Amino acid sequence: MCCSHSFEDRKPQVPSEAMDLEIIKGMKFFDPHVHMSSRTTDDYQAMADAGIKALIEPAFWLGQPRTGIDSFRDYYSSLVGWERFRSSQFGIKHYCTIGLNSREANNEKLAAEVMEILPLFIYKEGVVGIGEIGFDDQTAAEEKYYRLQLELAKEAELPVQVHTPHRDKKRGTQRSMDIAIEHGIDPYMVIIDHNNEETVKEVLDRGFWAAFTIYPFTKMGNERMVEVARQYGPERIMINSAADWGISDPLAIPKTAALMKLRGISDEVIRMITYSNAITAFAQSGQIDEKDFTTPQSIDQSEKFEGNTVLRGGQQPRTDKSSIIIS
Repeated sequence: MCCSHSFEDRKPQVPSEAMDLEIIKGMKFFDPHVHMSSRTTDDYQAMADAGIKALIEPAFWLGQPRTGIDSFRDYYSSLVGWERFRSSQFGIKHYCTIGLNSREANNEKLAAEVMEILPLFIYKEGVVGIGEIGFDDQTAAEEKYYRLQLELAKEAELPVQVHTPHRDKKRGTQRSMDIAIEHGIDPYMVIIDHNNEETVKEVLDRGFWAAFTIYPFTKMGNERMVEVARQYGPERIMINSAADWGISDPLAIPKTAALMKLRGISDEVIRMITYSNAITAFAQSGQIDEKDFTTPQSIDQSEKFEGNTVLRGGQQPRTDKSSIIIS
């Protein structure tokens, strides 16, 4: 005789992740550090569906060192061109920061050439800061080009997005702040990124913005981030996904917001950490107007950028006038 099961037992089970994201339905998010050049259009769609309204893509390395100045030129052009267009085709406003990353600062001949072309890009529309710059192995060359780019940021009156090192992070973070202050940069214009529990207090105490990258298995998980929010509150704190070429999650911000809500963090604190603080920090560039991504915009995926679209073959364009809401 067959065992009987109730109707509830036979109902399709909704994945817990979907149920968790349902509790943040209607919330808006801003990802201030996400490498969309490494992501697919599916990621853009998922981010839009989850409530991400705008993002900042920092210039960084591409997984292997570039070997010539033209590859930097093409990469920077893509950040202010194709990637900006591609993001718009999913209803997400794209900004970027432009800079020479710390890893490639160690190729001094090429680094010197990059410094010559940076002024051609940092004043372009949508560029909201110099970044991500700072330390990796904390070499003399990295410090040299960090200092040069701080001076460039001062001249352009742009915020600075600082990459703190994975190794010896506390010392690297302290050096990054010391040098910025030495160059006369207002800490309120500097976003110190990739923080953890070891660095956050000093960053906040010294008046800098503290950004946290929510990564699977490393850097900062979202359970740890909930406890940071409890301890320090939302003032000058923001989170990002990075979503780079390694193992990463472009939905890290909405997932962290959902976990915060489940753990009793107030909606206002969540809003500040996942949305408004990033806008406040990077709007100092004069390039961000919140109305640009909160006012419903027409989306026509048949539009072209230099003859290319996000469509392939016989695909039909999506022409919605508002973001898709999680359901």
